[in-house]
Amino acid sequence: MTTTHRPHPATPKRKWPVAILGATGAVGQSFVRVLAHHPWFDVAEVAASDRSAGKTYRDATHWLESELPARVAGLTVSRCDPAVVQAPIVFSALDAGVAGEVEAAFARAGRVVLSNAKNFRMEEDVPLVIPEVNASHLAALAVQRARRGWPGAIVTNANCAATGAAMALAPLHAAFGVEQIFVTTMQAVSGAGYPGVPSLDILGNVIPYIGEEEEKLERELPKLLGGWNGSAFQLAPFAVSAQTNRVPVEHGHLACLAVRCARRVTPAEAHEVLGAWRGDPSVIGLPSAPDRALVVTTAEGRPQPRRDAFAGNGMTVTVGRVRRDPILDLRLVAMSHNVIRGAAGGSVLNAEVLAARGEFASP
Repeated sequence: MTTTHRPHPATPKRKWPVAILGATGAVGQSFVRVLAHHPWFDVAEVAASDRSAGKTYRDATHWLESELPARVAGLTVSRCDPAVVQAPIVFSALDAGVAGEVEAAFARAGRVVLSNAKNFRMEEDVPLVIPEVNASHLAALAVQRARRGWPGAIVTNANCAATGAAMALAPLHAAFGVEQIFVTTMQAVSGAGYPGVPSLDILGNVIPYIGEEEEKLERELPKLLGGWNGSAFQLAPFAVSAQTNRVPVEHGHLACLAVRCARRVTPAEAHEVLGAWRGDPSVIGLPSAPDRALVVTTAEGRPQPRRDAFAGNGMTVTVGRVRRDPILDLRLVAMSHNVIRGAAGGSVLNAEVLAARGEFASP
């Protein structure tokens, strides 16, 4: 995927060197694609498991999509060790089974870690960030460093399904006060990583279970749409009921939402608020930020992964079927690219926000 990036006042004279942990996996490869032509960040190091260390990235990786960038292909894969990996900015695509210990080690060593793993998302001093929704939560980093005594930091992005749902809910919550959410997801197979779900399990089938996914949605949405009071995160006071399903789609998670608000909201009111939403102004103009983070369609039968997953280079969330719910207030459907907006692209945008705020030393 080649992305055209716009100039921004914070563009550095030289690029920051960055490392990718878990670089050989599906999300790690997405980081390579997203960063291949980035105007601020240069992939200087790739790291993975001990069995891949010492090989060239080309030889260690079963490359899945598009063309492997030649310069990254020739990099030697390192171990995920801060004594070996020197880049000051680290994008982590590590599995949750190892991410907690490794990411903390990098933060203790003074690195800023942009994590895709679940391990630190709900920690009381770790920001869980979708920049357009809650960039203000990055203020928690000062408290995180003081409490933990490390010079680096960890910033997490949300679960891939929670990301699209949260972006659709954010303008509604700000305008009307969301009180109850029922969400049913249809999640693409790329969300399971590689090799992911066996083909004979998913082809022509729907699997109504994804391990821990319902719990992630139910706990992450209140943090994402809550606040930071200077010392702690305040969870948004709404209840979430989630059901998650794996479906035979390559990319794109669909979230079907039913929402109760503090007052009766008409579909026309909701449509107007959703259509006008631009998110946190500090994100506007950043290299990975789409022209519109949230697009509302009135087309019948949309959004659809095949037609809408790559909107805004995969960074735009598409919302459709905004209508009245006979039990609650509203029903709507949100669709997001799970590997770009919901994973690598979301982390890169988090890093851009930090860079624009002067969080990184000059490269």
